[in-house]
Amino acid sequence: MATVFEEKNISKAVLRMGLPAMLGQLTTLIYNIADTFFVSLTKEPAMIAAVTLCTPILLIIMSVASVFGMGGSSVIARLLGEDKNKEVRKTLNFCLYAMAMSGIMILLAGIFLMEPIARLSGADAENMSYTKDYLKYIFLGAPFIILSNGLVHLFRSMGFIKESTIGLALGNSINIVFDFVFIVLLDWGTAGAALATSFGFFCSTVYYLVCMAGAERKGNQLVTLSVKQFAPHKKMVGSVVVIGIPGALITVLLSVSNIVLNNFIGIYGSDAVASYGIAYKVDMVPIMLSVGLSQGVAPLIGYYYGAGKRERMSQAMKTATIYGFFLGAIFLAVFCLLGTNLAGVFLHDESLIHQAGYFISILGLSAPMLGIINMVTSYFQALGAAVKSLLITIMRNVVLFIPAVMLLNRLWQLNGVIAAQPIVETILAIICIVMYAKDLSTQKPASLAKQPNVQ
Repeated sequence: MATVFEEKNISKAVLRMGLPAMLGQLTTLIYNIADTFFVSLTKEPAMIAAVTLCTPILLIIMSVASVFGMGGSSVIARLLGEDKNKEVRKTLNFCLYAMAMSGIMILLAGIFLMEPIARLSGADAENMSYTKDYLKYIFLGAPFIILSNGLVHLFRSMGFIKESTIGLALGNSINIVFDFVFIVLLDWGTAGAALATSFGFFCSTVYYLVCMAGAERKGNQLVTLSVKQFAPHKKMVGSVVVIGIPGALITVLLSVSNIVLNNFIGIYGSDAVASYGIAYKVDMVPIMLSVGLSQGVAPLIGYYYGAGKRERMSQAMKTATIYGFFLGAIFLAVFCLLGTNLAGVFLHDESLIHQAGYFISILGLSAPMLGIINMVTSYFQALGAAVKSLLITIMRNVVLFIPAVMLLNRLWQLNGVIAAQPIVETILAIICIVMYAKDLSTQKPASLAKQPNVQ
């Protein structure tokens, strides 16, 4: 653990933290694409549309994991930098049981409110039954979805890099296998896709709990599964939640903006939703890799923050941002050249293939900007500047994105709706650069050794 956080070569430290997280996000992305691919084999646009419409709901469930996973991760990384191992153990235990209880509450709420949630997501008479089939099994798996996604962040913050990546890869691999079984062999459609997803998260949750039990048995002072250790106090809960809620709202607001977007695209029919759904899945490749890089490096930045190492923190931030920007530029080139070919993997109708290919090339314009936006957001989360990270999200999903979708829809109809994302991301990247530069110029070296500043 100390070897990772105290690596002298900053580029190597960034890669050691970032690459496993990117690999984990890549496996998550592969299972997302697998869901869509296997459902697309039915050649039923309404089913593809249903999976697209349910994605924001799945993201909202995952956002609960962010409250305790990302919030706990930020607090734990800084506590480790301050050498407060006892507080680390208590914080980890609290986050674990809080996630489990939250998952059970979401399961119950989702089952009782399934149809209103389906309608809110944009489902219509053509795809309502498919949407409800998907939601049913996603809600049943909610406790495991939350635990699996939250424990990934907590493991990284403690330096369990290998275990966090294995857990993600295990769950997603199992998901892909059962996608084939449930959708292709058993013909369960969207219900099979959702069941495979929930079962994959169940398996990864079991793996993480086994790892924690093994670490505790070996005498690791940071880990405990005992319910008797569940003793949250006001300061601990406040420290986690004040970072975690803005982190969760990032996902919630992203989901809300996607629901608004899906409703606007839905005006143009299920075929348009299906085309966008495929384009969005392909565009998720640079998005998820960028998120993985920023989330993987965040504990490193938090550790330097807690240890008062301002210069190393700045170097890590600069290096990771440059990596993220150039990674996005590579994907932009690929999408512009091969967008139609990528769409053809999932679609069979020639007109839909060309439409989705065009959408892919447009969405790809925002890929380089993601390296800047995601790193600056993670930077503020790592430092405990919760309000600043939330402000970036509010600007993206509420202040800029929703008005842009409405305006561009009036000006250029469907093409305008799709163009909203790269336009907004470019504006936001400039804003993020200004925010980061201002934060560095006003930050006092002495302040780096202090605990959460909710700015």
